[in-house]
Amino acid sequence: MDPTAKDEMQPSLPPGSSCPGPEWPEQERAEQLARGAALKWASGIFYRPEQLARLGQYRSREVQRTRSLEARIKSVVQSYLEGVKTGVWQLAQALEAVQGAREALGQARGLLRGMAKAVQTLEPLREQAVQHKQLQALSQLLPRLRAVPAAVVHAQTLVDAHRLLEAYVSLRELEQLQEETWASLGGLELPVFEGLGPLAEALGQAVEAAVGAAGQLAREDPALLVAAVRVAEVEAGRTTSLEQAPRDWRQRCLRALEEGLERVHFGTPLLPGPGALAGWLEALRVALPAELATAEALIAPCCPPHYKVVRLWAHTLHGGLRRCLQQFLEGPELGASDAFTLLHWALHVYLGPEMMGSLELGPEADVSQLEPLLTLENIEQLEATFVSKVRASVVQWLQKALEGEVSEWGREREPDTDPSGFYHSPMPAIVLQILEENIRVTSLVSESLQRRVHGMALSELGAFLRSFNDALIRFSRDHLRGEAVVPHYVSYLLAALNHQSALSSSVSVLQPEGVVSGALAPVEAALDELQRRICRLVLEALLLELQPLFATLPSRRWLSSPELLNNVCERTARFCRNFWRVRNPAFQVCWGKAGEGGTPMEKVSWAHVIAVPAGAPGRDGACGGAAVPMCADARPPSVPRCGRAEPGSRAHATGCHPASGSFPRFGKSLLGEQMGVSLRGWVGAKGGLKT
Repeated sequence: MDPTAKDEMQPSLPPGSSCPGPEWPEQERAEQLARGAALKWASGIFYRPEQLARLGQYRSREVQRTRSLEARIKSVVQSYLEGVKTGVWQLAQALEAVQGAREALGQARGLLRGMAKAVQTLEPLREQAVQHKQLQALSQLLPRLRAVPAAVVHAQTLVDAHRLLEAYVSLRELEQLQEETWASLGGLELPVFEGLGPLAEALGQAVEAAVGAAGQLAREDPALLVAAVRVAEVEAGRTTSLEQAPRDWRQRCLRALEEGLERVHFGTPLLPGPGALAGWLEALRVALPAELATAEALIAPCCPPHYKVVRLWAHTLHGGLRRCLQQFLEGPELGASDAFTLLHWALHVYLGPEMMGSLELGPEADVSQLEPLLTLENIEQLEATFVSKVRASVVQWLQKALEGEVSEWGREREPDTDPSGFYHSPMPAIVLQILEENIRVTSLVSESLQRRVHGMALSELGAFLRSFNDALIRFSRDHLRGEAVVPHYVSYLLAALNHQSALSSSVSVLQPEGVVSGALAPVEAALDELQRRICRLVLEALLLELQPLFATLPSRRWLSSPELLNNVCERTARFCRNFWRVRNPAFQVCWGKAGEGGTPMEKVSWAHVIAVPAGAPGRDGACGGAAVPMCADARPPSVPRCGRAEPGSRAHATGCHPASGSFPRFGKSLLGEQMGVSLRGWVGAKGGLKT
């Protein structure tokens, strides 16, 4: 294509247009896009040479289109110019109006400044007009105002006479007159109404006092109670035009109900002293249900339903009792009896069917929303107090029981016996009864308290057994050293063995249900230790008794002399004459001790200690196969005696000869077997011993 033709094909800018400057980048970019679109269109139209013949037509058409656009733009601009002209004219008119208004306001300001001086001259006249109006109203109210002091006195008389409704009507009439006067006089307060404030306060106090004694008035004068409640309710709905604080008599009545109820049952003079808690709680057990019944039957009908009298009564009594108990617990520490009584009463009696758990209480009482009477801290404090006090008492009782038992060991006569002939003392029964009763009675309160007391009882029983063991050691030491020789030393040791047996057989009564069986293990271990101690003391006493006779043992003279053996038999029988008074379990333990010991002589002697007659009372004909030596002189009744025989006689040779390998002079007894076996080992096996 010819460059000249290309220049001719480029559209020309309309007259008056100019290239956009760099300050209009958007216009420049639009111009470039338009030129590019025009070039693209022209290149498409005049691509072939035969189409150039129509170039003149296209040019004339574009010129016409350009002129049409210029005409339309010119008309639009012309219309805009006409609108601007109209707006400028209107602004000029508005400016003229504003200037006129400004001038008018200036004139009015000047007039007002001139009238201010005239108003100041009229102010006294205005004040006189107001005073004239007040005097006119006062002259109309004057007859009624003169009667106000007398009406106040009369209303006070009605209050003093407990005619509360009439007094309230008089008060309201006086207050209405006060409101009318106040409105007529423009808020001016007259001195004649100064007595209304004290009168209203006196009436409010009378209403409060009447409601506070609701329990008594419901029985004696319910009309007065109803009147007081009606006055409070009417006053609650009253509105006033005076600038006065509202008299909230309804809330005062509710507070009076609560305070009066607490004052009747939980006032300071009614709080119990030390030791009087049980009686006070018993009185409350009777009084509180009666008070709730009175509230439901007598007081609730005298009050509006929204007072919820039964619920108010239940919660007030509960709250007052709770605060009273908190104060009581913050005071001096309670004794064991008071602590137990309070725990049992609060956890069982108070919530039981006799009081708050009664079926006669309807849903109006709403007792399910009551807080616990005692907090967990209170219960913990009371349980700890009870356990500590009971521990001190138990220690004292056990100490007295031990001292009483120890004091009997030095008596000139043998220990007491039961109908069966066994040594007997009430001490084991007393000890177990003291502990068992304390454990059993705590089950009436709670499991936690029972566990605490059970642990305390076992601990103190263990301490008692250790003290008993120590007392036996001192008793034996003083006797063996000769400081306090006891005539019946061995008998009292055997009696102590019976005591241990009685404690062992009955200690299971201290095991409440639900407690693990291993809880008694420390006590049983202490009882076993006490049993071993007594058995060792008995063995030491026997060894001390036989020690002089065995000083020359072993020797042929000692073995061949029947007189020496007879002395052993006599002393042993004398030592063992009361062993049949030991009960069977302890007796079996002593028999088990026959196999213990260090030397063969100790074994022989210990075996002889438990060699008691097979027919002794309480043995059921059996003593483990042991029998008292045949040559014993001292014996209990029904023990056969082996007649003495001179050395070398036939009786000596036949009646007291070893049998089945037994030792001479002991007959067919386990003691003889023990001594024969032991002494044959010392002398040597030479085909038997000769007397």
